[in-house]
Amino acid sequence: MHLLSCVSRILDKRFLKEQALSGVEIVDGAARLCAMNLFLHGIGGEEPVAVRDALSSKGSVEYNMVLTNPPFGKKSSITVIGEDGDEQRETLTIVRDDFWATTSNKQLNFVQHVRSILKIDGRAAVVVPDNVLFEGGAGELIRRRLLHDCDVHTLLRLPTGIFYAQGVKANVLFFDRRVASEKPWTKKLWIYDFRTNEHFTLKTNPLRRENLDDFVACYHAANRHKRKETERFHAFDYDDLVKRDKASLDIFWLKDDSLEDAANLPAPDVIAAEIVEDLQAALDEFALIAEDLRKI
Repeated sequence: MHLLSCVSRILDKRFLKEQALSGVEIVDGAARLCAMNLFLHGIGGEEPVAVRDALSSKGSVEYNMVLTNPPFGKKSSITVIGEDGDEQRETLTIVRDDFWATTSNKQLNFVQHVRSILKIDGRAAVVVPDNVLFEGGAGELIRRRLLHDCDVHTLLRLPTGIFYAQGVKANVLFFDRRVASEKPWTKKLWIYDFRTNEHFTLKTNPLRRENLDDFVACYHAANRHKRKETERFHAFDYDDLVKRDKASLDIFWLKDDSLEDAANLPAPDVIAAEIVEDLQAALDEFALIAEDLRKI
C-alpha cells in the first residue's frame, strides 16, 4: 500500500507539472512571457500556451471549473455567428454553432464560451462589466438562455477602484452548467451588493481579502440552499428576472449616500490625488513587468 501511495503521489505531481496548466493567449508577447514564467517554475508541457483567439473554437477539453477575468473592451476584431444565424460585417467572422447569439461584444462572447467549455454540472465564476447585465439585443438573448439553461445562482457586484482602470464597474457572475431541460434551471439569483457606499483605491485603500469575509459567509458554499438575506444580500426569483426589461440583471436596492448631495463627494484635490495614485500604481506594476523581462 505504501508503494502504491508513493506511485500515486508521483503521478499526481507529474500531472500537475506537465498537464494540469495550459492556456490560450492571442498576443504573441504575452504568450511568450507566460510560457517563460511557467518554464522558470518547472511547470508546463512542451507548449503550455497556445497562441490563438480563445473564442475561435471550443477546443477539445471540457472543465469542471472555470475561473476567468476576460479582457474588458466593447468591441472585438471578430464577430461570432451563433445559432441565431445573424451575421454582422466585421474584418473576420467565426461560426460557433455552440453559441446562442451573434455579437462582436467580447464579454458576451466569453460568457458563451465559458458555458460551452464546462462539463455538465461544471462551475464557473466570470468577471464581467456592467453592460453584460443590461445590454439589449444579443445581450438579452444570452441572459435569457443562460438563466434557463444554467443555474445562475450568484452575482457579486464589485466596487469601483479595484481594477487598473479607474471607474470600471465590474461584477462576478457565478453559474453551473446543467443538462438540457424544458424547465429553467435557475430558481433564484442571489445578488450581493458590494458596490454601494464602498470605495477602494489601488494604494491608500486597496481591497483586501478580509473585505470579502461577509460575502463569503453569505455565499454559504457548504449549502447554498441555506442562504439568508441580509442588507447587502438579496434573492430574486427566476420569474421576476425574466419579466424585467431586457431581462436586465442590473439590480440595486441600497441607498447610495454619495447621491444625496454634492457635499458628500470628495474634494476635487482628493479626487485628483486618487487619480494620480492609481496611475502611479499602474506604472509601478508595468515597471515590475519590465524588470522581469530584462532578467529573462
